[in-house]
Amino acid sequence: MQTIAAVRGLSCTACGESADPGVGRCPDCGGVLALDYDADDITSAADAHPLPSEATVSIDEGATPLVGVPELADELGVDRVAVKDEGRNPTGSLADRKLALAVSAAVAAGADRVGTPSTGNGAQSAAAYAARAGIDSKGFVPSRCPFLNKAMVNVHGGDMYVVEGRYEDAVEAFADSDEAFTSVAPGHPFRVAGGTALALELLADREWAAPDAVVHPTAHGETVVGLQRGFALAVDAELADAVPRIYAAQPETAAAIAEAAVDGAAEPVPVDRPDTIVGPLEVPEPAAGAAAIDALDASDGGGVVVPDKAVLQAAVDGCELGPEVGATGGTAIAGARELAERDAFETDDDVVLVNPVAGSKEADLLRSHLMSQGM
Repeated sequence: MQTIAAVRGLSCTACGESADPGVGRCPDCGGVLALDYDADDITSAADAHPLPSEATVSIDEGATPLVGVPELADELGVDRVAVKDEGRNPTGSLADRKLALAVSAAVAAGADRVGTPSTGNGAQSAAAYAARAGIDSKGFVPSRCPFLNKAMVNVHGGDMYVVEGRYEDAVEAFADSDEAFTSVAPGHPFRVAGGTALALELLADREWAAPDAVVHPTAHGETVVGLQRGFALAVDAELADAVPRIYAAQPETAAAIAEAAVDGAAEPVPVDRPDTIVGPLEVPEPAAGAAAIDALDASDGGGVVVPDKAVLQAAVDGCELGPEVGATGGTAIAGARELAERDAFETDDDVVLVNPVAGSKEADLLRSHLMSQGM
Protein backbone atom coordinates (compact mmCIF):
# COMPACT_ATOMS: atom_id res chain seq x y z
CA MET A 1 0.00 0.00 0.00
CA GLN A 2 1.39 3.40 -0.99
CA THR A 3 1.34 6.06 1.74
CA ILE A 4 2.69 9.60 1.84
CA ALA A 5 6.35 10.08 2.71
CA ALA A 6 5.55 11.28 6.25
CA VAL A 7 4.05 7.91 7.21
CA ARG A 8 6.66 5.61 8.75
CA GLY A 9 4.30 2.67 9.26
CA LEU A 10 2.03 1.27 11.95
CA SER A 11 2.79 0.62 15.58
CA CYS A 12 0.77 -1.00 18.34
CA THR A 13 -0.62 1.34 20.98
CA ALA A 14 -0.35 -1.49 23.52
CA CYS A 15 2.99 -3.25 22.97
CA GLY A 16 4.78 -0.88 20.62
CA GLU A 17 5.53 -3.49 17.94
CA SER A 18 5.60 -2.38 14.32
CA ALA A 19 3.26 -3.66 11.62
CA ASP A 20 2.84 -3.13 7.91
CA PRO A 21 0.00 -0.99 6.53
CA GLY A 22 -2.92 -3.25 5.67
CA VAL A 23 -2.95 -5.06 9.02
CA GLY A 24 -6.07 -4.47 11.12
CA ARG A 25 -4.85 -5.30 14.65
CA CYS A 26 -1.46 -5.94 16.19
CA PRO A 27 -0.32 -9.42 15.10
CA ASP A 28 1.57 -9.85 18.39
CA CYS A 29 -0.94 -8.81 21.06
CA GLY A 30 -4.17 -7.89 19.27
CA GLY A 31 -3.86 -4.25 20.31
CA VAL A 32 -4.99 -1.19 18.38
CA LEU A 33 -2.61 -0.11 15.64
CA ALA A 34 -2.00 3.51 14.74
CA LEU A 35 -0.03 5.32 12.07
CA ASP A 36 3.37 6.77 12.94
CA TYR A 37 4.50 9.95 11.21
CA ASP A 38 7.86 11.65 10.80
CA ALA A 39 7.21 15.00 12.48
CA ASP A 40 9.86 16.66 10.28
CA ASP A 41 7.60 16.06 7.28
CA ILE A 42 4.51 17.64 8.88
CA THR A 43 4.16 21.32 8.00
CA SER A 44 0.37 21.59 7.69
CA ALA A 45 -2.84 19.71 8.45
CA ALA A 46 -2.83 18.31 4.91
CA ASP A 47 0.54 16.62 5.51
CA ALA A 48 -1.04 14.24 8.02
CA HIS A 49 -3.37 12.76 5.38
CA PRO A 50 -1.84 9.28 5.14
CA LEU A 51 -2.63 8.35 1.54
CA PRO A 52 -1.78 10.12 -1.71
CA SER A 53 -4.66 12.14 -3.09
CA GLU A 54 -4.96 9.88 -6.13
CA ALA A 55 -5.40 6.86 -3.81
CA THR A 56 -7.98 8.52 -1.57
CA VAL A 57 -11.71 7.92 -1.81
CA SER A 58 -13.25 11.25 -0.88
CA ILE A 59 -16.61 13.02 -0.88
CA ASP A 60 -15.03 16.27 0.40
CA GLU A 61 -15.21 15.27 4.04
CA GLY A 62 -13.56 17.50 6.62
CA ALA A 63 -13.15 21.27 6.57
CA THR A 64 -15.98 21.47 9.09
CA PRO A 65 -16.70 24.75 10.90
CA LEU A 66 -15.53 25.67 14.39
CA VAL A 67 -18.41 27.66 15.84
CA GLY A 68 -18.04 29.89 18.89
CA VAL A 69 -20.68 29.54 21.63
CA PRO A 70 -20.09 32.53 23.95
CA GLU A 71 -23.21 32.01 26.08
CA LEU A 72 -22.08 28.49 26.96
CA ALA A 73 -18.63 29.85 27.84
CA ASP A 74 -20.29 32.26 30.28
CA GLU A 75 -22.31 29.42 31.79
CA LEU A 76 -19.26 27.18 32.23
CA GLY A 77 -17.18 30.02 33.63
CA VAL A 78 -14.44 29.76 30.99
CA ASP A 79 -12.95 32.20 28.53
CA ARG A 80 -14.13 30.56 25.34
CA VAL A 81 -16.18 27.60 24.05
CA ALA A 82 -16.41 26.49 20.44
CA VAL A 83 -18.05 23.51 18.75
CA LYS A 84 -16.25 21.60 16.01
CA ASP A 85 -19.32 20.66 13.99
CA GLU A 86 -18.61 17.25 12.46
CA GLY A 87 -22.28 16.93 11.56
CA ARG A 88 -21.39 18.95 8.45
CA ASN A 89 -19.59 15.98 6.89
CA PRO A 90 -21.11 14.38 3.75
CA THR A 91 -23.28 11.74 5.46
CA GLY A 92 -23.74 13.86 8.58
CA SER A 93 -21.21 12.38 10.95
CA LEU A 94 -17.58 12.20 12.05
CA ALA A 95 -17.60 8.62 10.73
CA ASP A 96 -16.94 10.07 7.28
CA ARG A 97 -13.42 11.17 8.20
CA LYS A 98 -12.65 7.66 9.45
CA LEU A 99 -14.38 5.57 6.79
CA ALA A 100 -12.96 7.67 3.96
CA LEU A 101 -9.50 6.55 5.03
CA ALA A 102 -10.41 2.98 5.99
CA VAL A 103 -12.22 2.37 2.69
CA SER A 104 -9.36 4.02 0.79
CA ALA A 105 -6.86 1.71 2.50
CA ALA A 106 -9.02 -1.31 1.68
CA VAL A 107 -9.28 -0.30 -1.97
CA ALA A 108 -5.51 0.28 -2.12
CA ALA A 109 -5.05 -3.27 -0.83
CA GLY A 110 -7.27 -4.64 -3.60
CA ALA A 111 -10.61 -5.01 -1.80
CA ASP A 112 -13.77 -5.26 -3.84
CA ARG A 113 -16.06 -5.35 -0.78
CA VAL A 114 -15.83 -3.88 2.73
CA GLY A 115 -17.77 -4.75 5.86
CA THR A 116 -18.30 -3.38 9.35
CA PRO A 117 -20.57 -3.77 12.37
CA SER A 118 -22.17 -0.46 13.28
CA THR A 119 -24.73 1.25 15.46
CA GLY A 120 -25.77 3.05 12.28
CA ASN A 121 -23.63 5.98 11.17
CA GLY A 122 -20.56 3.87 10.38
CA ALA A 123 -22.52 1.52 8.13
CA GLN A 124 -24.06 4.47 6.30
CA SER A 125 -20.67 6.11 5.84
CA ALA A 126 -19.01 2.87 4.72
CA ALA A 127 -21.74 2.36 2.12
CA ALA A 128 -21.30 5.90 0.82
CA TYR A 129 -17.53 5.65 0.45
CA ALA A 130 -17.67 2.15 -0.98
CA ALA A 131 -20.12 3.39 -3.59
CA ARG A 132 -17.81 6.30 -4.37
CA ALA A 133 -14.96 3.81 -4.85
CA GLY A 134 -17.08 1.53 -7.04
CA ILE A 135 -16.95 -1.44 -4.65
CA ASP A 136 -19.54 -3.22 -2.51
CA SER A 137 -20.21 -2.91 1.21
CA LYS A 138 -21.92 -4.89 3.92
CA GLY A 139 -23.13 -3.37 7.18
CA PHE A 140 -24.11 -5.39 10.24
CA VAL A 141 -26.51 -3.30 12.30
CA PRO A 142 -28.80 -4.02 15.24
CA SER A 143 -32.56 -3.77 14.93
CA ARG A 144 -32.29 -0.67 17.18
CA CYS A 145 -30.36 1.10 14.42
CA PRO A 146 -32.28 4.24 13.29
CA PHE A 147 -34.38 3.90 10.17
CA LEU A 148 -32.52 6.81 8.55
CA ASN A 149 -29.22 4.91 8.70
CA LYS A 150 -30.78 1.70 7.39
CA ALA A 151 -32.44 3.53 4.54
CA MET A 152 -29.30 5.40 3.52
CA VAL A 153 -27.15 2.24 3.55
CA ASN A 154 -29.48 0.91 0.87
CA VAL A 155 -29.71 4.25 -0.97
CA HIS A 156 -25.93 4.21 -1.30
CA GLY A 157 -26.18 0.71 -2.77
CA GLY A 158 -24.87 -1.10 0.30
CA ASP A 159 -25.92 -4.52 1.54
CA MET A 160 -27.11 -4.79 5.13
CA TYR A 161 -27.80 -7.46 7.71
CA VAL A 162 -30.19 -6.23 10.39
CA VAL A 163 -29.51 -8.32 13.49
CA GLU A 164 -32.24 -8.77 16.06
CA GLY A 165 -31.04 -7.22 19.30
CA ARG A 166 -28.37 -4.67 20.13
CA TYR A 167 -24.98 -3.62 18.87
CA GLU A 168 -23.14 -6.51 20.52
CA ASP A 169 -25.36 -8.90 18.55
CA ALA A 170 -24.35 -7.16 15.32
CA VAL A 171 -20.68 -7.50 16.31
CA GLU A 172 -21.16 -11.22 16.90
CA ALA A 173 -22.87 -11.66 13.54
CA PHE A 174 -20.04 -9.76 11.86
CA ALA A 175 -17.41 -11.93 13.53
CA ASP A 176 -19.25 -15.15 12.68
CA SER A 177 -19.97 -14.24 9.06
CA ASP A 178 -18.43 -16.46 6.40
CA GLU A 179 -18.99 -13.82 3.70
CA ALA A 180 -15.99 -12.38 1.89
CA PHE A 181 -15.19 -8.74 2.67
CA THR A 182 -12.35 -6.59 3.95
CA SER A 183 -12.99 -5.36 7.47
CA VAL A 184 -13.22 -1.63 8.16
CA ALA A 185 -14.56 -2.27 11.65
CA PRO A 186 -14.09 0.01 14.67
CA GLY A 187 -10.50 0.04 15.88
CA HIS A 188 -9.12 -0.03 12.31
CA PRO A 189 -5.84 1.93 12.15
CA PHE A 190 -7.06 4.14 9.34
CA ARG A 191 -10.18 4.97 11.32
CA VAL A 192 -7.85 6.09 14.12
CA ALA A 193 -6.06 8.22 11.49
CA GLY A 194 -9.34 10.05 10.91
CA GLY A 195 -9.11 11.30 14.48
CA THR A 196 -5.54 12.43 13.87
CA ALA A 197 -6.70 14.40 10.83
CA LEU A 198 -9.43 16.00 12.97
CA ALA A 199 -6.87 17.11 15.56
CA LEU A 200 -4.62 18.73 12.95
CA GLU A 201 -7.54 20.45 11.26
CA LEU A 202 -8.84 21.76 14.58
CA LEU A 203 -5.44 23.26 15.35
CA ALA A 204 -5.22 24.78 11.87
CA ASP A 205 -8.69 26.32 12.39
CA ARG A 206 -7.21 28.08 15.41
CA GLU A 207 -3.98 29.13 13.67
CA TRP A 208 -2.16 26.42 15.64
CA ALA A 209 -3.07 27.77 19.08
CA ALA A 210 -4.07 24.66 21.05
CA PRO A 211 -7.22 24.82 23.17
CA ASP A 212 -6.91 23.94 26.83
CA ALA A 213 -9.48 21.14 26.69
CA VAL A 214 -11.43 19.06 24.15
CA VAL A 215 -14.61 17.21 25.12
CA HIS A 216 -15.46 14.33 22.79
CA PRO A 217 -18.59 12.10 22.91
CA THR A 218 -17.02 8.66 22.84
CA ALA A 219 -18.12 5.21 21.68
CA HIS A 220 -15.22 2.92 20.71
CA GLY A 221 -12.47 5.38 21.65
CA GLU A 222 -10.66 5.30 18.30
CA THR A 223 -11.19 9.03 17.74
CA VAL A 224 -9.82 9.79 21.22
CA VAL A 225 -6.67 7.85 20.28
CA GLY A 226 -6.38 9.72 17.00
CA LEU A 227 -6.95 13.11 18.62
CA GLN A 228 -4.22 12.64 21.20
CA ARG A 229 -1.76 11.38 18.58
CA GLY A 230 -2.62 14.27 16.26
CA PHE A 231 -2.14 16.90 18.94
CA ALA A 232 1.15 15.30 20.03
CA LEU A 233 2.30 15.13 16.40
CA ALA A 234 1.63 18.87 16.00
CA VAL A 235 3.75 19.58 19.08
CA ASP A 236 6.58 17.35 17.78
CA ALA A 237 6.37 19.16 14.44
CA GLU A 238 6.61 22.50 16.30
CA LEU A 239 3.28 23.62 14.83
CA ALA A 240 1.55 23.79 18.22
CA ASP A 241 2.89 24.32 21.72
CA ALA A 242 0.67 22.03 23.81
CA VAL A 243 -1.56 18.95 23.81
CA PRO A 244 -5.06 19.81 25.08
CA ARG A 245 -6.63 17.84 27.90
CA ILE A 246 -8.98 15.37 26.24
CA TYR A 247 -12.15 14.29 28.02
CA ALA A 248 -14.22 11.30 26.86
CA ALA A 249 -17.91 11.99 27.54
CA GLN A 250 -20.25 9.00 27.69
CA PRO A 251 -23.84 8.27 28.77
CA GLU A 252 -23.95 6.68 32.22
CA THR A 253 -25.36 3.36 30.97
CA ALA A 254 -22.68 2.98 28.27
CA ALA A 255 -19.62 4.50 29.91
CA ALA A 256 -16.97 1.78 29.83
CA ILE A 257 -14.14 4.16 28.87
CA ALA A 258 -15.21 7.16 30.93
CA GLU A 259 -15.80 5.13 34.10
CA ALA A 260 -12.42 3.42 33.75
CA ALA A 261 -10.74 6.79 33.32
CA VAL A 262 -12.51 8.22 36.37
CA ASP A 263 -11.58 5.15 38.42
CA GLY A 264 -7.97 5.15 37.25
CA ALA A 265 -8.31 1.70 35.65
CA ALA A 266 -6.04 0.65 32.79
CA GLU A 267 -8.77 -1.12 30.84
CA PRO A 268 -12.53 -0.64 30.51
CA VAL A 269 -14.93 -3.16 32.00
CA PRO A 270 -17.51 -4.21 29.37
CA VAL A 271 -21.04 -3.03 30.12
CA ASP A 272 -23.44 -5.94 30.56
CA ARG A 273 -26.44 -4.25 28.96
CA PRO A 274 -26.01 -0.68 27.79
CA ASP A 275 -29.29 1.17 27.42
CA THR A 276 -29.03 4.81 26.39
CA ILE A 277 -31.02 7.03 24.10
CA VAL A 278 -27.71 8.04 22.50
CA GLY A 279 -27.63 5.20 19.98
CA PRO A 280 -24.23 5.97 18.40
CA LEU A 281 -22.62 5.70 21.86
CA GLU A 282 -24.42 2.52 22.98
CA VAL A 283 -21.31 0.35 22.82
CA PRO A 284 -20.74 -2.23 25.59
CA GLU A 285 -17.16 -3.22 24.74
CA PRO A 286 -15.17 -0.46 23.02
CA ALA A 287 -12.86 -1.68 20.26
CA ALA A 288 -10.15 0.82 21.25
CA GLY A 289 -10.99 1.07 24.94
CA ALA A 290 -7.59 0.48 26.55
CA ALA A 291 -5.83 2.60 23.92
CA ALA A 292 -8.32 5.43 24.55
CA ILE A 293 -7.67 5.33 28.30
CA ASP A 294 -3.93 5.57 27.64
CA ALA A 295 -4.58 8.54 25.34
CA LEU A 296 -6.68 10.31 27.96
CA ASP A 297 -3.94 9.78 30.52
CA ALA A 298 -1.27 11.04 28.13
CA SER A 299 -3.23 14.26 27.60
CA ASP A 300 -3.85 14.78 31.35
CA GLY A 301 -7.55 14.56 30.58
CA GLY A 302 -10.07 11.97 31.73
CA GLY A 303 -13.62 10.72 31.52
CA VAL A 304 -16.99 12.22 32.31
CA VAL A 305 -20.24 10.30 32.75
CA VAL A 306 -23.64 11.93 32.17
CA PRO A 307 -27.26 10.71 32.46
CA ASP A 308 -29.55 10.61 29.43
CA LYS A 309 -31.83 13.31 30.89
CA ALA A 310 -28.92 15.75 31.07
CA VAL A 311 -27.85 14.78 27.54
CA LEU A 312 -31.27 15.53 26.06
CA GLN A 313 -31.58 18.88 27.81
CA ALA A 314 -28.05 19.78 26.77
CA ALA A 315 -28.87 18.95 23.14
CA VAL A 316 -31.93 21.19 23.18
CA ASP A 317 -29.95 23.96 24.85
CA GLY A 318 -27.14 23.51 22.35
CA CYS A 319 -29.50 24.06 19.43
CA GLU A 320 -30.57 27.36 21.00
CA LEU A 321 -27.04 28.51 21.83
CA GLY A 322 -25.00 27.42 18.82
CA PRO A 323 -24.88 24.94 15.95
CA GLU A 324 -27.59 22.31 15.59
CA VAL A 325 -26.70 19.26 17.68
CA GLY A 326 -28.47 16.02 18.53
CA ALA A 327 -28.20 13.70 21.48
CA THR A 328 -24.66 12.68 20.54
CA GLY A 329 -23.44 16.27 20.48
CA GLY A 330 -25.52 16.95 23.57
CA THR A 331 -23.31 14.44 25.37
CA ALA A 332 -20.36 16.83 24.90
CA ILE A 333 -22.34 19.77 26.28
CA ALA A 334 -23.64 17.77 29.23
CA GLY A 335 -20.11 16.48 29.80
CA ALA A 336 -18.69 20.00 29.77
CA ARG A 337 -21.31 21.09 32.30
CA GLU A 338 -20.39 18.19 34.59
CA LEU A 339 -16.69 18.96 34.21
CA ALA A 340 -17.36 22.59 35.16
CA GLU A 341 -19.20 21.36 38.26
CA ARG A 342 -16.10 19.30 39.09
CA ASP A 343 -13.90 22.41 38.69
CA ALA A 344 -12.02 20.72 35.85
CA PHE A 345 -11.77 24.05 33.97
CA GLU A 346 -9.93 27.26 34.80
CA THR A 347 -11.56 30.65 34.23
CA ASP A 348 -9.19 31.40 31.36
CA ASP A 349 -9.64 28.03 29.66
CA ASP A 350 -10.41 27.73 25.98
CA VAL A 351 -12.63 24.67 25.45
CA VAL A 352 -13.63 22.84 22.26
CA LEU A 353 -16.59 20.46 22.11
CA VAL A 354 -16.87 17.95 19.28
CA ASN A 355 -20.31 17.44 17.74
CA PRO A 356 -19.96 14.06 16.00
CA VAL A 357 -23.44 13.77 14.43
CA ALA A 358 -25.78 16.20 12.68
CA GLY A 359 -28.69 17.19 14.89
CA SER A 360 -31.16 16.46 12.10
CA LYS A 361 -30.18 12.77 12.21
CA GLU A 362 -31.43 12.57 15.82
CA ALA A 363 -34.37 14.96 15.62
CA ASP A 364 -36.96 12.40 16.78
CA LEU A 365 -35.19 12.04 20.13
CA LEU A 366 -35.17 15.77 20.75
CA ARG A 367 -38.77 16.20 19.65
CA SER A 368 -39.88 13.40 21.97
CA HIS A 369 -38.00 15.06 24.83
CA LEU A 370 -39.75 18.37 24.18
CA MET A 371 -43.14 16.66 23.95
CA SER A 372 -42.53 14.99 27.34
CA GLN A 373 -42.16 18.51 28.73
CA GLY A 374 -45.50 19.56 27.23
CA MET A 375 -44.04 21.52 24.34
